Amino acid sequence: MSKSTNERNTFHFVLDGEVVALNNIDPTRTVLQYLREDRRRCGTKEGCAEGDCGACTVVVAELDNSGRRLNFKAINSCIQFLPTLDGKELITVESLRTPQARLHPVQRAMVDCHGSQCGFCTPGFVMSLFALYKTKDRPSRREIDDALAGNLCRCTGYRPILAAAQKMYEYGEEIDEAGQHWMNCSFSSAAGNEQAPGERETTDLLRSLKQRGTLVIEWNNKRYFAPDRLEDLADIARQHPDACFLAGGTDVGLWVTKLHRDLNTVVYVGNVKELKSLRVTDTHLEIGAAVSLSDALTPLLEHYPELSELFLRFASPPIRNAGTLGGNIANGSPIGDSMPALIALRTQLVLRKGTKTRQIALEDFYLDYQQTALEASEFLEAVHIPLPEPDTQIRSYKISKRFDQDISAVCGAYRLSMSNGKVDDIRIAYGGVAAIPKRALACEKDIVGGSWDEATVQAALPSLDRDFSPISDMRASAAYRRLITKNLLYKFYLETSGEANVVSIYDYGR
Repeated sequence: MSKSTNERNTFHFVLDGEVVALNNIDPTRTVLQYLREDRRRCGTKEGCAEGDCGACTVVVAELDNSGRRLNFKAINSCIQFLPTLDGKELITVESLRTPQARLHPVQRAMVDCHGSQCGFCTPGFVMSLFALYKTKDRPSRREIDDALAGNLCRCTGYRPILAAAQKMYEYGEEIDEAGQHWMNCSFSSAAGNEQAPGERETTDLLRSLKQRGTLVIEWNNKRYFAPDRLEDLADIARQHPDACFLAGGTDVGLWVTKLHRDLNTVVYVGNVKELKSLRVTDTHLEIGAAVSLSDALTPLLEHYPELSELFLRFASPPIRNAGTLGGNIANGSPIGDSMPALIALRTQLVLRKGTKTRQIALEDFYLDYQQTALEASEFLEAVHIPLPEPDTQIRSYKISKRFDQDISAVCGAYRLSMSNGKVDDIRIAYGGVAAIPKRALACEKDIVGGSWDEATVQAALPSLDRDFSPISDMRASAAYRRLITKNLLYKFYLETSGEANVVSIYDYGR
């Protein structure tokens, strides 16, 4: 690294109003392991160790870009590495008890609505509801369903838990009227000017923990780097070309918890300010590689609301809160749900190596199964998504065994441009079908220049068999995938030609 870089070997976070300082620790130790084994906080459970069941859910609060407010996000502690808490507040189910030993409104609602039976999943549900309580005032049923999409219950069913999600706000008002405020009781609106009582103290405490320089942890044969400047990140990447780059940990975390791999050198990009930038230019949406999926999806869906259902089904809120769009792209998985849509939208990637950058189309980034165009010491800096253009139709569809939180058997995305009844351009991309997410170039060629009608589409459907050679696995057979790629393209035609009025499940109840 450059000589001007300041290094530090201790990270700090806040737990129940107290500052925790750690240094001599395994950098790939998870937050869940720390809570249960080091702090004996057994309310946080391990169910799946891969971020699927939600039993391990905790809430992390961190300063927003202004440094004046707190953002509360539920995450899966089972796959979150402990040093990533640096400069943040960790809130567990034990943190919710009041100084007067009263139940938090979320906990009281769960008790009164009989939302718990065996109790194993309950702390995770409580923490997901707590995050909702802190960020949404009187959420709709759909918003409640989305907030709990990452939590599984095998005992009571979800009706009493959904009832508790509505009841908790009534109990919160009772506490407010009684004047019994404390730091975690009141709703905190990100758009409001006033902070909930007690949050000002936490905000000041987190400001005091903010440190410049690169966090470096060495433990046995493991090394962990967390720079806060882009130039330092580039230096570290050059010095350690074989390092594992870590963003949200929603994929890398499983390498440790499920595959039991030793990660000797980890470079965490979540502290690099330049990689957390998000802005809209005259031509495109620019998303830094370390921007969380939750934050990235907000402006993306403002410009492309047609993709709302796809991204609401993209993992769960705790995964979206921790994971990044850049990480989903860079890991090279053929089943990432963002890639087909982004390929269809003509997304460009900014890659950096040292002080030099280059741009590459997302569709050219994938070379083979989990192989990308990244060179040694090169990393993803930003994602550029073009803004919508007039007379263009966008859609994306996901087919999976479960509606929520499941891996796609097939994910298809489409972008259509027309003039005078003729197809000027069409982009068709699929994930989960081939070794890489890719375009259906032969099928596209058969459609461009023709009329957007039944005859053109039907004639082009067989070309999909030339574009893809799907496999059979536990999610779907090759024959099923061949059929679905055709059916989804035909569905796109029906929706965009006016031949059918296809209503999203998310349109009901609005």
